[in-house]
Amino acid sequence: MTADRHHFEVLSSEHRFSGSVIGVRTDAVRMPDGSVANRDVVVHPGAVAILALDADDSVVMVRQYRHPVGHELLELPAGLLDVQGEPALTGARRELYEEAALAAADWAVLLDIYNSSGMSDEAIRVYLARGLTEIVEEDRFAPKHEEISMTVERYPLEVLVRMSLAGELVNGTAVCGVLAAWAARADGWSGLRPADAHWPARPDRARPAG
Repeated sequence: MTADRHHFEVLSSEHRFSGSVIGVRTDAVRMPDGSVANRDVVVHPGAVAILALDADDSVVMVRQYRHPVGHELLELPAGLLDVQGEPALTGARRELYEEAALAAADWAVLLDIYNSSGMSDEAIRVYLARGLTEIVEEDRFAPKHEEISMTVERYPLEVLVRMSLAGELVNGTAVCGVLAAWAARADGWSGLRPADAHWPARPDRARPAG
């Protein structure tokens, strides 16, 4: 990550709201020219997502209702970093297990992204998971809320690339993950970082999983 070219000093912060997932604060920020502006920040715990690629180069996707946009979206299996102190990789393994009933033998970091850096500190680490095996346990996961209607589907990576460019795949994390996987595969996966690579946005979550 490059160093900031200018200094932006936070003069004060005011807490506005706390919800079940996010919070909102307002920062008074001194700009490089000396002026002061208020900036509202959505505070987010961070998340992980998994691009699980099977032996046929198909990607495991979930289709889930998302209330803010009012309809179902096709997404990567994903989840919040809402377990105190849990390493990101541990969370990713758990989400793949819970949402898709899968385990993976091979893990690597595909990419790290800020989903909406103009308004939120939400950081997402997207993993590439390969060497998939199915896990069948009756008590593995009890869905609730929107997850009750969630379905698991598989699409060839090439199809998802075309869907992204056609505006049919619109979840930001999924589009980033799909296009990154397409590029990384063309390079023989040689440029990927290890699963416990340093994560500047959430450095306390990048340590190896137990």
